Amino acid sequence: MHDFLEEIPNLKFTNSQNFFLICGPCAIESEDMALRIAEKVVTITDKLEIPYIFKASFKKANRSRIDSFTGIGDEKSLNILKKVSDTFKIPTTTDIHESKDAEKVSEYVDILQIPAFLVRQTDLVVAAAKTGKVVNLKKGQFMSPSSMTYAVQKVKDSGNQKAWITDRGTMFGYQDMIVDLRGIPEMRKIAPLILDVTHSLQKPNQNLGITGGNPEMIEVISRAGVVNNVDGLFIETHFDPKIAKSDGANMLNLKNLESLLSNLVAIRKIINNLKN
Repeated sequence: MHDFLEEIPNLKFTNSQNFFLICGPCAIESEDMALRIAEKVVTITDKLEIPYIFKASFKKANRSRIDSFTGIGDEKSLNILKKVSDTFKIPTTTDIHESKDAEKVSEYVDILQIPAFLVRQTDLVVAAAKTGKVVNLKKGQFMSPSSMTYAVQKVKDSGNQKAWITDRGTMFGYQDMIVDLRGIPEMRKIAPLILDVTHSLQKPNQNLGITGGNPEMIEVISRAGVVNNVDGLFIETHFDPKIAKSDGANMLNLKNLESLLSNLVAIRKIINNLKN
């Protein structure tokens, strides 16, 4: 079903007819935390036969305030990502913010993610593309679906055909986001498409300098994506979002992940049967 997934090492269930899942905490907070979350998600996705890619930021460079958590150290975090991959035999992804990080980070993960705020930064996109890794381009909150054509083309013009798009919502006023479902079929014509459910539910630019969110809408947005044939879902999760050091306000509590994914797999099965 997803031929493009065959290029990802250690990715299981690529012929399961399910959407694939990019999931993990927003940021690496500790080795124990990363392994604990990965183990739980692996157990669930193995049971449901969902192709699974572990995600966590090795550092957070785009924070609202200078005193916000940015990471536990680049080398330490990257080694934790490698340990997650080696321990559970799963692929991993993380985001990069500077061109100089592309080559180094590509030695630790299977997919390089370009943050939405930086997706028009040509040097960064080209540096990621030249590593030969899959490049996951997050749609800028300020960009139209069709304009992602040019971000994808930058990857391809750099000699890399492995570009994905992730929709993470569109700014709606100063402090809210919306998901425009009309963009799903449009962007799927350009590249494989992932819907970033949890970031799409952020409420940015709050007066305290801490991003808010609407996690109670996670299932609503997830269902909409699955019904409309997104190739993958992106969901950030934590065993206790209240104490998460980044994006806790819009993350899914890990205890709710299995029931959510079970419902989504059932919906995708119905959609697949309708297509047949």
